[in-house]
Amino acid sequence: MDVAEIFAARVPRYTSYPTAPHFHAGIDSGTYSAWLRELEPGTPLSLYVHVPFCDTLCWFCACHTTIINNYSPMRGYLGLLEKEIGMVSRQLGRRHPVTHLHWGGGSPTLLRAADIARLNKALRNRFSFAKGAEFAVEIDPRGFTAADADALSTAGLTRASIGLQDSDPVVQRAINRIQSEDETANAVALLRARGVSSLNIDIIYGLPHQTVAGIEKTIDFALSLDPDRLAVFGYAHVPHFKKHQALIPESALPGIAERYAQAEAVQARLAARGYEAIGLDHFAKPDDALAIAQREGRLARNFQGYTTDSAPALIGFGTSAIGSLPQGYVQNVSDTPSYRSAILAGRLPIARGIALSTDDRLRRTIIERLMCDLSVDLDAVSARFGRTRAAFSEALSSLKCLEREKLVVVDGGHISVARFSRPAVRLVCAAFDAFLTPEGRHAVAV
Repeated sequence: MDVAEIFAARVPRYTSYPTAPHFHAGIDSGTYSAWLRELEPGTPLSLYVHVPFCDTLCWFCACHTTIINNYSPMRGYLGLLEKEIGMVSRQLGRRHPVTHLHWGGGSPTLLRAADIARLNKALRNRFSFAKGAEFAVEIDPRGFTAADADALSTAGLTRASIGLQDSDPVVQRAINRIQSEDETANAVALLRARGVSSLNIDIIYGLPHQTVAGIEKTIDFALSLDPDRLAVFGYAHVPHFKKHQALIPESALPGIAERYAQAEAVQARLAARGYEAIGLDHFAKPDDALAIAQREGRLARNFQGYTTDSAPALIGFGTSAIGSLPQGYVQNVSDTPSYRSAILAGRLPIARGIALSTDDRLRRTIIERLMCDLSVDLDAVSARFGRTRAAFSEALSSLKCLEREKLVVVDGGHISVARFSRPAVRLVCAAFDAFLTPEGRHAVAV
């Protein structure tokens, strides 16, 4: 089979297992309340806050967001967030140290400086933050000001994730995200001047009109900003899921072979500058916490991507936010009117979720180690759950095609993905996915 044909397979991104399409309405606010109360005292927490608003629509985006042209929806939403934070904290009490906090969106930096402080106060008044807790925010450089940087710095920001995507004006027009290099560089300078020591830059390959030469220029610009990390994602064209993506003509998208070439060019460019490849799509300086965690076998993966976060419980706030607890996953309603109704009724706004079985936990561990380490010892992991490698004979058999193409090596119970073919890791994970069906509508593997 041609390698391009192999990578054309559509598989999940595995930020969780089971993946979100398999969540169901049988998990509700009552379930979530019970799960929160059952957490052992002292269990570390990670918090995620979703801000579902933007002032322009990026056509490539697959996030839950709404376009607004005035600030009043943001102000009203912030009041709802404060109520949800209070509801959850009352279930938990102050028995749990918070080790990680992440604001995502949408565009969290649409919040005005006073409301950045207001949201930060609401969280820190309700939860006990551990010394040295990480606080990360996704930042849109367009319109980012010194006042925004001051507010985030005062709030304790430790890591900023800068959205770049692509620096080529032709590509930017094709995805409706016009962002000059000066805007991006200004945001970086403002944050660095205020002592924000860890900077990540987000880039996407596989966008309309993108070429290998073009993505290399974007990488070179990003490198001129000296980021600690880069996240380089493959564009997921899923207009059946996000209808606005139909504004991007499929004829303008690079094919599978070109996408693979772009991914390879990115890896080569960053390796030449000393960045270490982290899992599937991240890169970091050797002294960055992500790189250290990978070398020490502590790298983790959650809905925000690769992380050093080892907290057993992730609590999500806001529309569409997903939480992960020892018992399973929960997800909030994805539209603001339903979210408002639930909050004002005094009800946790859970729409769906899934409880984890022992088999789910086993397969989740296998998939996470593959995604983080590009390898897994099936015998060792299975033994932790009272199982043996024999339970995965069908999965191992399905990897024969990848073995023939030298994309994966299977040695007894040890599976490893070749470093030159990191995109193959999602295909390997799919072999262990008991929920995956042929009709699943996911993004291509590369």
